[in-house]
Amino acid sequence: MARQKILAMVLAGGQGKRLFPLTFERSKPAVPFGGRYCIIDFVLSNFINSNIFSIYLLVQYKSQSLIEYVRENWRLSPIIPEHFVTVVPPQMRTGPEWFQGTADAVFQNINLIRHYKPELVAVFGADHIYRMDIKQMIDFHYKSKADVTVAARPIPVEEGSDFGIIAADSDGRIRGFEEKPKKPTPIPDNPSLAYCSMGNYIFNTEVLIEALVAAQKKKQYDFGSHVIPSLVEQKKVFAYDFSANIIPGVRAFEEKGYWRDVGAIKSYWEAHQDMLGEKPLFEVNNDFWPVRTSYSTMPSAKILSGEIINSIVSAGTIINNARVVNSIIRRGVTIEEGAEVIDSIIMDKVVIKKGCRLNKVIVDCYNVIEEGIHLGIGSEKPYWRAHTDLSGITVIASEMQSAKMWFVE
Repeated sequence: MARQKILAMVLAGGQGKRLFPLTFERSKPAVPFGGRYCIIDFVLSNFINSNIFSIYLLVQYKSQSLIEYVRENWRLSPIIPEHFVTVVPPQMRTGPEWFQGTADAVFQNINLIRHYKPELVAVFGADHIYRMDIKQMIDFHYKSKADVTVAARPIPVEEGSDFGIIAADSDGRIRGFEEKPKKPTPIPDNPSLAYCSMGNYIFNTEVLIEALVAAQKKKQYDFGSHVIPSLVEQKKVFAYDFSANIIPGVRAFEEKGYWRDVGAIKSYWEAHQDMLGEKPLFEVNNDFWPVRTSYSTMPSAKILSGEIINSIVSAGTIINNARVVNSIIRRGVTIEEGAEVIDSIIMDKVVIKKGCRLNKVIVDCYNVIEEGIHLGIGSEKPYWRAHTDLSGITVIASEMQSAKMWFVE
């Protein structure tokens, strides 16, 4: 069988308001994640590991840091023209407007699709933490003779009222969508589960182009709200069961079909906790399905003394007689004598000085936490760079971000 020509369009323009202040100066896909990754690394790794190498990254809000990150760390083969990760800011080819929605973002770049002439177009979001062999979804698409395939994640039916739910037949053919229904339609043959749309789509190219043109005429700009529901009535649209996706190297103790939307501070913090422990729900270290990321010339971490319990400690970190528990310590962090870090995420190049106590805190990059400061759970004095999320998690914006917020206020 001839090699399929597949084009990926990754929607990476998310503003990320619920991740404030981590998104004060960066877009959501550019937010650091885990010991050395950014959120964007997960979807790009899924495509590369699935042998899909032609990728356009559609960006919009506060995109400069993401553009620089991709330029420096996601260079593919310079001698094969069809191997590329290319960042595409709004070109405003159809008028002065920025992208009005997910479908409009692809429509404004329809010329790229026509120029590449793919058989299929994969339209995926960039905001989630998961592993997926996209070729398995494509195989299902061909086997079902679908015009469009929607990635669907099974969730407990009692949680369905919080999501957009897919109503499908036993063969996966989609019959309708339900937006946060009180009584979600269960998966055929399994009344305890319902299908939740993941916002990832495979399109036959001509079907996509026709649908985008029709949506523009109606001033409908979103895939999930407009394009996909309208296609259900006209074309063969199928749900692909994400739980059937098999990834090599996944351990038995990991959560099957792990997928997290990390678009809010609480879910972002919880996803980090999922990576900790002897048997984590999501083991990021997988030689058979690596999460690719930036290269670093930093030296190995140096632990002079202290107590480190159930934590991830990255390159370039120096820990000197401090206590670190259930925490993620990213690259180049310094934790000085007598400091205590519990249930926290400490980002790149942060310095935590002597006697500090941090409990359930996210500290953004390049911060210096002064001696003796107490932050998070149990703290009594306010801290001028601290933002307390509704979930109770304290987030420390970078000094530059905080200065700008202070000036605006």
